[in-house]
Amino acid sequence: MTAVPFDDWVRQVQSGMEDVLATLLPPAAAAPARLHEAMRYAVLDGGKRVRPLLVHAAGELHDADRNTLARAAAAVEMIHAYSLVHDDMPCMDDDALRRGKPTVHVKYDEATALLVGDALQAQAFLALAEAGGDPSRTLRMLRLLAQASGSAGMCGGQAIDLASVGTTLSLSELEQMHRLKTGALLRASVMLGALCGQVPDAAESAALDAYAAAVGLAFQVVDDVLDATADSQTLGKTAGKDAVDNKPTYVSILGLEESRALAQKLREDAHRALLPFGDKARRLRELADLIVQRKA
Repeated sequence: MTAVPFDDWVRQVQSGMEDVLATLLPPAAAAPARLHEAMRYAVLDGGKRVRPLLVHAAGELHDADRNTLARAAAAVEMIHAYSLVHDDMPCMDDDALRRGKPTVHVKYDEATALLVGDALQAQAFLALAEAGGDPSRTLRMLRLLAQASGSAGMCGGQAIDLASVGTTLSLSELEQMHRLKTGALLRASVMLGALCGQVPDAAESAALDAYAAAVGLAFQVVDDVLDATADSQTLGKTAGKDAVDNKPTYVSILGLEESRALAQKLREDAHRALLPFGDKARRLRELADLIVQRKA
Protein backbone atom coordinates (compact mmCIF):
# COMPACT_ATOMS: atom_id res chain seq x y z
CA MET A 1 0.00 0.00 0.00
CA THR A 2 2.89 2.40 0.57
CA ALA A 3 3.46 2.47 -3.22
CA VAL A 4 0.08 4.19 -3.59
CA PRO A 5 0.29 8.01 -3.51
CA PHE A 6 -0.81 9.38 -0.16
CA ASP A 7 -3.87 11.26 -1.43
CA ASP A 8 -5.09 8.13 -3.23
CA TRP A 9 -4.51 6.04 -0.11
CA VAL A 10 -6.51 8.51 1.98
CA ARG A 11 -9.42 8.36 -0.47
CA GLN A 12 -9.29 4.54 -0.53
CA VAL A 13 -9.42 4.31 3.26
CA GLN A 14 -12.17 6.94 3.50
CA SER A 15 -14.27 5.23 0.83
CA GLY A 16 -13.78 1.80 2.40
CA MET A 17 -14.62 3.22 5.81
CA GLU A 18 -17.89 4.61 4.48
CA ASP A 19 -18.85 1.16 3.19
CA VAL A 20 -17.91 -0.56 6.46
CA LEU A 21 -19.78 1.97 8.59
CA ALA A 22 -22.85 1.70 6.37
CA THR A 23 -22.79 -2.07 6.90
CA LEU A 24 -22.14 -2.03 10.66
CA LEU A 25 -24.74 0.61 11.50
CA PRO A 26 -28.36 -0.57 11.86
CA PRO A 27 -30.44 -0.15 8.68
CA ALA A 28 -32.42 3.08 8.60
CA ALA A 29 -35.69 1.22 7.99
CA ALA A 30 -35.27 -1.12 10.99
CA ALA A 31 -37.27 -0.24 14.10
CA PRO A 32 -36.84 2.17 15.81
CA ALA A 33 -36.46 3.78 12.39
CA ARG A 34 -36.09 7.40 13.52
CA LEU A 35 -33.22 6.54 15.86
CA HIS A 36 -31.44 4.41 13.27
CA GLU A 37 -31.89 7.06 10.60
CA ALA A 38 -30.41 9.67 12.94
CA MET A 39 -27.46 7.40 13.80
CA ARG A 40 -26.63 7.04 10.14
CA TYR A 41 -27.07 10.79 9.60
CA ALA A 42 -24.54 11.46 12.37
CA VAL A 43 -21.89 9.08 11.04
CA LEU A 44 -22.15 8.75 7.27
CA ASP A 45 -21.32 11.19 4.45
CA GLY A 46 -19.02 13.50 6.36
CA GLY A 47 -15.82 13.98 8.28
CA LYS A 48 -12.15 13.57 7.45
CA ARG A 49 -11.95 10.10 9.09
CA VAL A 50 -8.63 11.01 10.71
CA ARG A 51 -9.01 8.35 13.40
CA PRO A 52 -9.72 5.50 10.95
CA LEU A 53 -6.77 6.71 8.86
CA LEU A 54 -4.54 6.42 11.93
CA VAL A 55 -5.88 2.94 12.65
CA HIS A 56 -5.09 1.79 9.11
CA ALA A 57 -1.67 3.46 9.02
CA ALA A 58 -0.62 1.86 12.31
CA GLY A 59 -1.98 -1.48 11.14
CA GLU A 60 0.30 -1.41 8.10
CA LEU A 61 3.30 -1.57 10.43
CA HIS A 62 2.47 -5.16 11.39
CA ASP A 63 0.51 -6.53 8.41
CA ALA A 64 -2.79 -6.30 10.27
CA ASP A 65 -5.80 -8.44 9.44
CA ARG A 66 -8.02 -6.33 7.18
CA ASN A 67 -11.34 -7.31 8.77
CA THR A 68 -10.10 -6.60 12.28
CA LEU A 69 -8.58 -3.32 11.08
CA ALA A 70 -11.84 -2.22 9.45
CA ARG A 71 -13.86 -2.97 12.56
CA ALA A 72 -11.40 -1.24 14.87
CA ALA A 73 -11.45 1.83 12.64
CA ALA A 74 -15.26 1.81 12.53
CA ALA A 75 -15.47 1.47 16.31
CA VAL A 76 -13.23 4.49 16.87
CA GLU A 77 -15.18 6.56 14.34
CA MET A 78 -18.49 5.67 16.02
CA ILE A 79 -17.13 6.79 19.38
CA HIS A 80 -15.90 10.02 17.78
CA ALA A 81 -19.26 10.61 16.08
CA TYR A 82 -21.15 10.02 19.33
CA SER A 83 -18.93 12.55 21.09
CA LEU A 84 -19.67 15.16 18.41
CA VAL A 85 -23.42 14.59 18.68
CA HIS A 86 -23.33 15.11 22.44
CA ASP A 87 -20.82 18.01 22.28
CA ASP A 88 -23.13 19.93 19.93
CA MET A 89 -26.19 19.70 22.20
CA PRO A 90 -27.49 22.80 24.02
CA CYS A 91 -26.30 21.47 27.40
CA MET A 92 -22.74 21.30 26.04
CA ASP A 93 -21.42 23.55 23.24
CA ASP A 94 -24.85 24.35 21.75
CA ASP A 95 -23.87 24.31 18.09
CA ALA A 96 -26.12 24.16 15.04
CA LEU A 97 -23.59 23.14 12.37
CA ARG A 98 -21.37 20.06 12.08
CA ARG A 99 -19.63 18.65 9.01
CA GLY A 100 -21.38 21.26 6.89
CA LYS A 101 -24.92 20.21 7.85
CA PRO A 102 -27.34 20.77 10.75
CA THR A 103 -26.33 19.05 13.98
CA VAL A 104 -28.34 16.03 15.06
CA HIS A 105 -30.39 17.80 17.72
CA VAL A 106 -31.29 20.50 15.16
CA LYS A 107 -32.13 18.03 12.39
CA TYR A 108 -34.12 15.77 14.72
CA ASP A 109 -34.52 16.81 18.37
CA GLU A 110 -32.56 16.82 21.64
CA ALA A 111 -33.92 13.53 22.95
CA THR A 112 -33.08 11.75 19.70
CA ALA A 113 -29.59 13.26 19.71
CA LEU A 114 -29.00 12.00 23.24
CA LEU A 115 -30.09 8.50 22.25
CA VAL A 116 -28.02 8.63 19.05
CA GLY A 117 -24.88 9.22 21.11
CA ASP A 118 -25.75 6.47 23.58
CA ALA A 119 -26.52 3.99 20.80
CA LEU A 120 -23.39 4.81 18.79
CA GLN A 121 -21.22 4.21 21.83
CA ALA A 122 -22.78 0.77 22.31
CA GLN A 123 -22.55 0.02 18.58
CA ALA A 124 -18.84 0.82 18.63
CA PHE A 125 -18.09 -1.81 21.25
CA LEU A 126 -20.32 -4.32 19.47
CA ALA A 127 -18.40 -3.79 16.22
CA LEU A 128 -15.08 -4.33 17.97
CA ALA A 129 -16.27 -7.30 20.06
CA GLU A 130 -17.38 -9.11 16.89
CA ALA A 131 -14.08 -8.59 15.07
CA GLY A 132 -13.06 -12.20 15.69
CA GLY A 133 -9.52 -13.50 16.12
CA ASP A 134 -7.66 -13.99 19.38
CA PRO A 135 -10.10 -13.36 22.29
CA SER A 136 -7.31 -12.02 24.54
CA ARG A 137 -6.36 -9.46 21.90
CA THR A 138 -10.01 -8.47 21.45
CA LEU A 139 -10.34 -7.97 25.19
CA ARG A 140 -7.22 -5.81 25.22
CA MET A 141 -8.61 -3.69 22.37
CA LEU A 142 -11.98 -3.27 24.09
CA ARG A 143 -10.24 -2.18 27.28
CA LEU A 144 -8.10 0.32 25.38
CA LEU A 145 -11.12 1.88 23.66
CA ALA A 146 -13.10 2.02 26.91
CA GLN A 147 -10.28 3.77 28.75
CA ALA A 148 -9.86 6.32 25.95
CA SER A 149 -13.60 7.05 25.89
CA GLY A 150 -14.38 7.36 29.60
CA SER A 151 -13.66 9.68 32.51
CA ALA A 152 -9.91 9.02 32.26
CA GLY A 153 -10.02 10.01 28.59
CA MET A 154 -12.41 11.81 26.27
CA CYS A 155 -15.31 12.32 28.70
CA GLY A 156 -12.96 13.51 31.42
CA GLY A 157 -11.41 16.03 29.06
CA GLN A 158 -14.85 17.31 28.08
CA ALA A 159 -15.76 17.72 31.76
CA ILE A 160 -12.62 19.81 32.33
CA ASP A 161 -13.40 21.83 29.20
CA LEU A 162 -16.91 22.66 30.41
CA ALA A 163 -15.61 23.60 33.86
CA SER A 164 -12.95 25.86 32.31
CA VAL A 165 -15.26 28.21 30.42
CA GLY A 166 -14.54 31.77 31.52
CA THR A 167 -11.45 30.77 33.52
CA THR A 168 -7.74 31.11 32.89
CA LEU A 169 -5.78 27.88 32.52
CA SER A 170 -2.03 27.49 32.58
CA LEU A 171 -0.42 25.98 29.49
CA SER A 172 0.15 22.68 31.33
CA GLU A 173 -3.51 22.57 32.44
CA LEU A 174 -4.69 23.24 28.89
CA GLU A 175 -2.40 20.50 27.59
CA GLN A 176 -3.71 17.99 30.12
CA MET A 177 -7.31 18.81 29.18
CA HIS A 178 -6.65 18.21 25.50
CA ARG A 179 -4.57 15.08 26.04
CA LEU A 180 -7.78 13.67 27.49
CA LYS A 181 -10.47 15.32 25.38
CA THR A 182 -8.87 14.92 21.93
CA GLY A 183 -5.60 13.07 22.39
CA ALA A 184 -6.90 9.97 24.17
CA LEU A 185 -9.03 8.77 21.26
CA LEU A 186 -6.34 9.63 18.71
CA ARG A 187 -3.85 7.64 20.77
CA ALA A 188 -6.31 4.74 20.95
CA SER A 189 -6.63 4.84 17.16
CA VAL A 190 -2.89 4.34 16.74
CA MET A 191 -2.60 1.63 19.37
CA LEU A 192 -5.70 -0.24 18.14
CA GLY A 193 -4.30 -0.28 14.62
CA ALA A 194 -1.04 -1.73 15.91
CA LEU A 195 -2.89 -4.38 17.91
CA CYS A 196 -4.74 -5.51 14.78
CA GLY A 197 -1.47 -7.05 13.60
CA GLN A 198 1.34 -8.60 15.59
CA VAL A 199 1.28 -7.19 19.10
CA PRO A 200 4.03 -4.53 19.28
CA ASP A 201 6.85 -5.05 21.77
CA ALA A 202 7.59 -2.60 24.58
CA ALA A 203 9.94 -0.43 22.51
CA GLU A 204 7.53 -0.25 19.58
CA SER A 205 4.63 0.57 21.89
CA ALA A 206 6.62 3.39 23.49
CA ALA A 207 7.49 4.82 20.07
CA LEU A 208 3.87 4.66 18.90
CA ASP A 209 2.73 6.20 22.17
CA ALA A 210 5.13 9.12 21.71
CA TYR A 211 3.93 9.59 18.14
CA ALA A 212 0.26 9.48 19.19
CA ALA A 213 0.84 11.96 22.01
CA ALA A 214 2.43 14.41 19.57
CA VAL A 215 -0.22 14.16 16.84
CA GLY A 216 -3.04 14.19 19.39
CA LEU A 217 -1.90 17.49 20.82
CA ALA A 218 -1.02 18.89 17.39
CA PHE A 219 -4.56 18.15 16.20
CA GLN A 220 -6.03 20.32 18.96
CA VAL A 221 -3.50 23.14 18.51
CA VAL A 222 -4.40 23.30 14.81
CA ASP A 223 -8.11 23.15 15.69
CA ASP A 224 -7.67 26.21 17.90
CA VAL A 225 -5.78 28.05 15.16
CA LEU A 226 -8.43 27.22 12.56
CA ASP A 227 -11.26 28.27 14.89
CA ALA A 228 -9.60 31.68 15.11
CA THR A 229 -8.69 32.08 11.43
CA ALA A 230 -11.02 30.07 9.15
CA ASP A 231 -14.68 30.67 8.26
CA SER A 232 -17.66 28.43 9.02
CA GLN A 233 -18.05 27.28 5.40
CA THR A 234 -14.44 26.06 5.32
CA LEU A 235 -14.63 24.38 8.72
CA GLY A 236 -18.08 22.84 8.30
CA LYS A 237 -18.89 24.07 11.82
CA THR A 238 -19.35 27.44 13.50
CA ALA A 239 -16.07 29.38 13.38
CA GLY A 240 -14.91 31.67 16.18
CA LYS A 241 -17.04 29.90 18.77
CA ASP A 242 -14.21 29.37 21.25
CA ALA A 243 -13.69 33.12 21.61
CA VAL A 244 -17.43 33.82 21.82
CA ASP A 245 -17.84 31.17 24.52
CA ASN A 246 -14.76 32.49 26.37
CA LYS A 247 -12.98 29.14 26.28
CA PRO A 248 -9.27 28.83 27.02
CA THR A 249 -7.38 27.80 23.86
CA TYR A 250 -3.81 27.64 22.64
CA VAL A 251 -4.45 30.83 20.67
CA SER A 252 -5.83 32.67 23.71
CA ILE A 253 -2.83 31.62 25.83
CA LEU A 254 0.06 31.58 23.35
CA GLY A 255 -1.17 33.78 20.53
CA LEU A 256 -1.56 32.79 16.88
CA GLU A 257 2.07 32.62 15.76
CA GLU A 258 3.32 30.72 18.82
CA SER A 259 0.45 28.27 18.41
CA ARG A 260 1.44 27.64 14.81
CA ALA A 261 5.07 27.17 15.89
CA LEU A 262 3.96 24.68 18.55
CA ALA A 263 2.05 22.68 15.95
CA GLN A 264 5.17 22.46 13.79
CA LYS A 265 7.27 21.36 16.78
CA LEU A 266 4.76 18.62 17.58
CA ARG A 267 4.90 17.49 13.95
CA GLU A 268 8.68 17.17 14.26
CA ASP A 269 8.25 15.25 17.54
CA ALA A 270 5.88 12.84 15.79
CA HIS A 271 8.36 12.24 12.95
CA ARG A 272 11.18 11.68 15.44
CA ALA A 273 9.17 9.10 17.38
CA LEU A 274 8.76 7.03 14.20
CA LEU A 275 12.46 6.75 13.38
CA PRO A 276 12.76 3.17 14.74
CA PHE A 277 10.20 1.97 12.15
CA GLY A 278 11.97 3.38 9.10
CA ASP A 279 9.96 3.55 5.87
CA LYS A 280 7.28 1.21 7.22
CA ALA A 281 5.88 4.20 9.14
CA ARG A 282 5.56 6.36 6.03
CA ARG A 283 1.77 6.61 6.29
CA LEU A 284 1.93 7.67 9.93
CA ARG A 285 4.45 10.38 9.02
CA GLU A 286 2.24 11.56 6.18
CA LEU A 287 -0.75 11.69 8.54
CA ALA A 288 1.22 13.83 10.99
CA ASP A 289 1.85 16.24 8.11
CA LEU A 290 -1.83 16.16 7.14
CA ILE A 291 -2.97 16.89 10.69
CA VAL A 292 -0.67 19.89 11.09
CA GLN A 293 -1.03 21.30 7.57
CA ARG A 294 -4.81 20.88 7.20
CA LYS A 295 -6.97 23.91 6.42
CA ALA A 296 -10.23 22.58 7.90
